Amino acid sequence: MYDYDLLVVGSANADLVIGVERRPAAGETVLGSDLAVHPGGKGANQAVAAARLGARTALLARVGDDAHGRLLLDSQAAAGVDPVGVLVGGAPTGVALITVDPSGDNSIVVSPGANGRLTPEDVRAAAGLLRASRVVSAQLEIPLETVVEAVRNLAPESRFVLNPSPPRPLPEELLRACDPLIVNEHEAKVILAGAGESGSGVGEDLEDWARALLAL
Repeated sequence: MYDYDLLVVGSANADLVIGVERRPAAGETVLGSDLAVHPGGKGANQAVAAARLGARTALLARVGDDAHGRLLLDSQAAAGVDPVGVLVGGAPTGVALITVDPSGDNSIVVSPGANGRLTPEDVRAAAGLLRASRVVSAQLEIPLETVVEAVRNLAPESRFVLNPSPPRPLPEELLRACDPLIVNEHEAKVILAGAGESGSGVGEDLEDWARALLAL
């Protein structure tokens, strides 16, 4: 019996959002709306979504000892996520600076902050939490070596789910563990290229791309 249906190993950011009539060109200043601050980050968002759907969910992440970190901890608690794995300190909380135009298109700059300090050592220290989780989910807004260490500490029957965003080439050890691997077209191209394949090299049919990814 597992203590958790899902453990998310991933990022937690504060999203700082400003609406603009148009995004500025290089060297240009434009006026925007009032600043809105939201809890975010791919990892924290996954944990909140799963908990709201009724899953027993925990989060392994790192935030800063600052107001943004407290915002994230409060939002996880309000959604019913167990924050037992959330580490505090080491760097400021990660921040995403987002401008949104009237059509909904956005431009985002991310400062990883504490997300970049979630280390393989942190994962090893939380090995009991990983072994108590039926499914472990990760993304790539934390160091790649930290995600690999999570795979190495899975319980024998646990499933590992990876959304490789932002995309980068993935080591064989990580690809073998994914069940499932969740990709969009751009992410699939990056992974296939990193393995010596390419989208064009396996044809235009996305089913061919899927077969090439499964072969990896």
